[in-house]
Amino acid sequence: MREASLVQTFVELADSLVDDFDLVELLTLVADRSVEVLDVAAAGVMVASADGELRVVGSSSDAMRVLELFEVQSEEGPCPECFRTGIPIINEQLTTVDHRWPKFAPRAVASGFRSVHALPMRLRGQTIGALNLFRADEGLLDDDDVRAAQAFADVATIAIFSKRASDEAQAVNDQLTQALDSRIVIEQAKGMVADRTGRSMEEAFIRLRSHARNHNLRLGAVAGAVIDGRLPPENLDEGTSGTS
Repeated sequence: MREASLVQTFVELADSLVDDFDLVELLTLVADRSVEVLDVAAAGVMVASADGELRVVGSSSDAMRVLELFEVQSEEGPCPECFRTGIPIINEQLTTVDHRWPKFAPRAVASGFRSVHALPMRLRGQTIGALNLFRADEGLLDDDDVRAAQAFADVATIAIFSKRASDEAQAVNDQLTQALDSRIVIEQAKGMVADRTGRSMEEAFIRLRSHARNHNLRLGAVAGAVIDGRLPPENLDEGTSGTS
């Protein structure tokens, strides 16, 4: 039964990665399935932002989310420590680690938890977050559950890198498209300026660029203003040099 649940969970997570996906929804799914499949009472996912600060991204419950936010604010606890060191934290009993996490441990015990685990989310030596697991008793998480939990953390890591790569690729494509579109507009504006002022295409470009520089405007914006009639070619600043 447990093995079937594990297989179903990985199939569900893999299906989520096929098309465009919501990263927060997927990481919340990782937390939810961790509770359903593993011998834990609560789970959460923390991921580092671009500035390196941990953020709570997915939680199996609101109570878990509040506890994880306390971890972030107090800068101590299994998840921040696991993120900093890249080393798994397994079977830590919260009633005996006050010296390790003096702020976090009492708060976690007050929330009804007795033991905790954290698995690093890492790829090619880079740790980007951690999967937090909490139990309501002091029993140990067995080796099979530990391996399954690390696999969940690995899936979450792959999802994040996949999303970042997709977003970066899209950003590059958008920038390229914008640059090409802008160049088309500039060429059209050069033709209009040349036709209306009797200048060469090179001279028309020099005027467009000089006007943009003199008024702290983007060249594409000046060209667009010429094309839609907001900036008559005759009103462009004169220029002295440039290339087209």
